[in-house]
Parts: sequence; structure tokens; C-alpha cells
Amino acid sequence: MAKVVLSGYYGFENLGDEAVLFSILKTLRDLRIGLRIEVLSNHPEQTAEIYKVTASNRWKLRNIYRALRDADLLISGGGSLLQDVTGIKSLLYYLGVIGLARILRKPVFFYAQGIGPVNSRLGRLLMRLVVNKVDYITVRDESSMEDLRNMQVIKPPVEVTADPVLGLEQKFVDESVGRKILEETGMDLSIEKRLVGVSVREWKGLSRYKEVLAEICNKLSRIGYQVVFLPMHYPDDLEISREIAEKMDQPAVVLDRQYSVVEMAGLIANMDLLIGMRLHALILAAVMHVPPVALSYDPKIDRFMGLLGKEAASDVLEPDYEKLWCAVEEILCEPWLAQEDLAQAVEPLRRKAQSTANLALQRMDKALHKQGIAASYL
Repeated sequence: MAKVVLSGYYGFENLGDEAVLFSILKTLRDLRIGLRIEVLSNHPEQTAEIYKVTASNRWKLRNIYRALRDADLLISGGGSLLQDVTGIKSLLYYLGVIGLARILRKPVFFYAQGIGPVNSRLGRLLMRLVVNKVDYITVRDESSMEDLRNMQVIKPPVEVTADPVLGLEQKFVDESVGRKILEETGMDLSIEKRLVGVSVREWKGLSRYKEVLAEICNKLSRIGYQVVFLPMHYPDDLEISREIAEKMDQPAVVLDRQYSVVEMAGLIANMDLLIGMRLHALILAAVMHVPPVALSYDPKIDRFMGLLGKEAASDVLEPDYEKLWCAVEEILCEPWLAQEDLAQAVEPLRRKAQSTANLALQRMDKALHKQGIAASYL
């Protein structure tokens, strides 16, 4: 049976990247029963247990080599792997895994990646040298394709699909899982009580955006909404969630434990509105037809909102209370219209996201076919 190796930011307890992994695995398995899958993970034992895959330590070169040696395809992605905003080391790691796969003559497929920003001269040079040698590239937005062109990555075919998490379907998410968690906090979930989810993260020591969010959440609470802080990256998001909640003079709930992808999707499905900084909180909200309001800290947030035909309401560098509240109020005034517009925007993105797995398996099958032809001549 054919084998695929997945390389990404997996096993770091970041629910966004875990949602990406969950979505890729689900779509591949739906299309190819019995496919062998090995994941390079920061916590291989945990990844293996949760997702029922083979997993190897992503930090041990010997393990990576062994995983790739008998692989039929390396899938790199999804997520924002190829960027140097958080430092050059991350970019070097992922390009290194890709380079090793090419040395071993394994086909490489980019799975709906968000490219960049890659700002350093060294990073852009390495992107050009390494990525031009992969077999096929799918990216999650037009801007990522443009970034590749600007870095003179022009040899592999490039196709715009959509973030893997957009391939999830609302009907497969169990809303009752999230409802049970909320009930355990003592929240009032009677039908007249509305819920607002908030997903935040620290960003470069900035503080003004926290004050603006506290003001927004206060106002929502005063008009009858219950505010729930959702930690997408545990435990990193807990401290800032608690900090913003403490700035409020109205009550709010901070969910304070680690949740699975299934649990977080169920939680978000219970919300009437989501205010978010974390990309995959916004994406999960869109999948659940929960209108998202974005506070942008990175171009990937703006790119995603653009796919929905929207703009980020504000940004962390110059947070604007009026703009943020205006975006929130627009949804509160016509929630059904917001949900309908969202459903129409998400459906074509869902189809694109699901198509990525087909493209990956086609590249693998093509490589296996070539190997079979070559072997017949030996």
C-alpha cells in the first residue's frame, strides 16, 4: 500500500495547525482507504494516538530519513510554513525536509500552503533554489501564488485551492460536544442567550488592542451577549485571554483547558459571532456559518477575509474601536443575512479545499506509475 509523509507544524498543541492536520487526514482517508500515513511531529506519541497514524520525531534527522526512505510522496503543509517572520530557522527546517525528500528522489507536494512573508535575502534565495524542484504546488490564496512568482519560483505547476480546514463540513461537527463543555462552566444556554466567541493571541508586546477588545466585549455583555474566550494555542492564549477578561467590568468566561479539534469546532458551532485574531478560529467559524470579525496581525488574516468578500475590521498596530464595533454591529443587526452571505462564500472554498487531496493523490499515483514503467525495463 502506498505511503504518504506529512510535514508541518504538528504536535505543538496549536489547534489551528492540528485542525489543518485533522482536515488533511480526513480528506485523504475519504479518498483512499488503507493509505499509509506518517506524520513528522513534535510529540509523535500524542499525534499517533489522536489521529491513528504512524508518527516520527520531527527533530531527529534519522527518523525523518527513515520516514522518507520508503515514502511515495512528501506532503508539505498546510499552514504558513514557508515564512521567515518568526525567524529563519523555521524556513530552514521545512526547506531542509523538502530538500532531503528530493535527494531521496521522492515527489513533493505543497498542500494548500500560505506562502510568506519571506523577507530576508537568504530566505528568498533558498526558496528559489529549493521550491523550484518540487513536483506540484497548491496554495490557499492568490497572494501566496504571487509571492512565489516574486521569488522566481516558476518551474512547478502552481494551483490556488483553499485552506484544508475549509474542507470540513458543518454537518460532521457535533454541536452538542461544545454545548456540554459550555454547560460545565455554568453558562446559561437558554435560547434567548447569545454567545460571542473571542480568539486572541499575544503580538509583539502590544497592549492597545487588548484594551479595545475589552471595551468591545464589555459592550456586547451589556446588551445581553455572553462572552467566551477560546484558547486556540494552549496554554499560550490563556494569559492574554485572562488579561482582557480582567480589563472588563462585565462578566466573561475564559475556557482554561486544552481542547481537541473536534471539541473546539463544537464550541465555535455554538457561537453567534466570533471575534478573532487566530486564523483557524476564523476559518472554523466560517465553516460553521458563524460570522467572523477579524482583528489582523498578519497578512494571512487579511487574505482569508478577502476570500469571504470581507476585510479585517481593524489591525493590532492601530486598533480602531469604532471600526471594530461597526463590523460587529453589522452582524448583530442582520444575523441571518450575515450567515447566508457566509454560507455562499464558503461553499466554493470548501470544494476547492477538498480538491487538494485529489491533486496530491494524483501526483503520487503518477510517480508510482513511472516507477512501475521503469522497473519493467530492469
